[in-house]
Amino acid sequence: MAKSRGFSIYLLKDIFTPENALKDGHNLQLLAEENTNLPDNSIMYLSDTPISPPWWKNYWGIHKDLYQMQKGSLIFLPIDNNWIVLTFGSTYHQLKDNSYHYDFGLKTTLNALDPDKIKSTDILQPENAKRQRVQSPTASSLNFFDIRHDENIIKKLTGAVKSEYIDLFRNATGASSLRISSKLPPEEITNLCKEIIEIYNKTDFIQSFPDIQNIVPVRDPDKINQLNQNLLKAFENAPLELVLSIPEIIDYLTSFKIKFNGAGKTNSDYNDVYIADYRAYLEERNINEINDVNIFYNHHMSIIDENGVQIKQFSIYKCFLYDCEIDGITYHLTEGEWYLIDKEYIKKLENTLNPYFLDSHSFLHPCDSQREDNYNESVKNANTNVICLDKKNISVTGQTQIEPCDLITILGNKVNLIHIKISTRSSSLSHLFNQGVNSIELLRMEEESKEKLKALVNDINFDNLIDKGEFSVTYGIITKKDPIGKSSKLPIFSRISLLRAVNSLKLMNITCSIYFIYDNVDRKKINIEKE
Repeated sequence: MAKSRGFSIYLLKDIFTPENALKDGHNLQLLAEENTNLPDNSIMYLSDTPISPPWWKNYWGIHKDLYQMQKGSLIFLPIDNNWIVLTFGSTYHQLKDNSYHYDFGLKTTLNALDPDKIKSTDILQPENAKRQRVQSPTASSLNFFDIRHDENIIKKLTGAVKSEYIDLFRNATGASSLRISSKLPPEEITNLCKEIIEIYNKTDFIQSFPDIQNIVPVRDPDKINQLNQNLLKAFENAPLELVLSIPEIIDYLTSFKIKFNGAGKTNSDYNDVYIADYRAYLEERNINEINDVNIFYNHHMSIIDENGVQIKQFSIYKCFLYDCEIDGITYHLTEGEWYLIDKEYIKKLENTLNPYFLDSHSFLHPCDSQREDNYNESVKNANTNVICLDKKNISVTGQTQIEPCDLITILGNKVNLIHIKISTRSSSLSHLFNQGVNSIELLRMEEESKEKLKALVNDINFDNLIDKGEFSVTYGIITKKDPIGKSSKLPIFSRISLLRAVNSLKLMNITCSIYFIYDNVDRKKINIEKE
């Protein structure tokens, strides 16, 4: 019986060939052998890393000869007018980040999978780059994995294929690449790849996974170029919404640091991922302007271990997290891929959220403070009926600290819990909106939390309303953005996060409002990300 063997398969974009798809300075060796089993006109590169002792050999003073080595290969396979790339080992890192179709593996898998036989999903929440892997002990439908299609992007999917594809492969894992196992001999691999491309070009997944189209990748090269020009302007203007993130699930049990390269060597490394550190690296290298998006492909963010050894490396472009609007259509950049957000869904969001936005507020005055806590104090000092509870705690004894709110007052015969946040970055706003819901849930469920709130307020006028659970929530967002656009001024995934919060509060019969507080401070001079 033939042995099943694993293949990782990439599909190159039209403008890439074996001549320009590999990273500059790669250390792969072109195979020059004849009389192999390689398909006609294919090209193979080898990764033959020299043997070396593991780091712990010398660390522990071991004298026995111990060596480790890494082998790998990469095969370019011509399929009609396309180039398929088969990778073995870790050689896929030698492909340029922009050389292959990012949706190839996932879309092929979605078209091939039996929708009731899914085993694992990797999910990305773009508003804060949160990643999650969910696995099922048995084959299950997508509903089991609790994926919110209006706020999550499926990055990887594993499951069993439909009966019509069993002769090709039984299981598939799709992300940027397609991972399958096959018993086919070398001479049949070309035909297998032809059929895989045919599966990729189908639209069967729309029937099997109808809600997955709320967020779709942008394919038009002209539109991508337009979006990249928008990105260049954003990088020049340094909005707080443009950030860097690590574009893969990282094992945080392993100590690591961040280092930038591509514009020259540096001795600087960093403990976390901040776009300000990348800008500092550019300044160190005397780069004051970037006017070509390809520079973001050539510059890299490296994940290094405590010995300075590179664990992983990603282009800066692949690390960007950003969303923008062009011609009334919203786009989101994550992991080196632009996504289009369904226009009708955005319109639905605005119609639902805009009534919650206030045009004016009786005491939330413009912000002249660099820090949120200073602003909260200024509001309390200007209004005798407002109490500051910033950094206070109402959690049940022994549990993680939960702040009830930043400011509290009685408004409309309800205890108004006010939550304040500087900036309209998605990740910051997600925390803000969740905070509003979490504190209400705690006050509704835990008597101890109610008593702690009454003790913090220390005002008899609040006690009866707190005991009855008569609350309202106000979100104050400190920003320079024009409030006329209301919810449209928030990043798209912040709107989705806000809708989730509003609906949760509505279920608890809690009224909610949102107010834009004008920001008088020049935030570009302050590293808000590190506060």
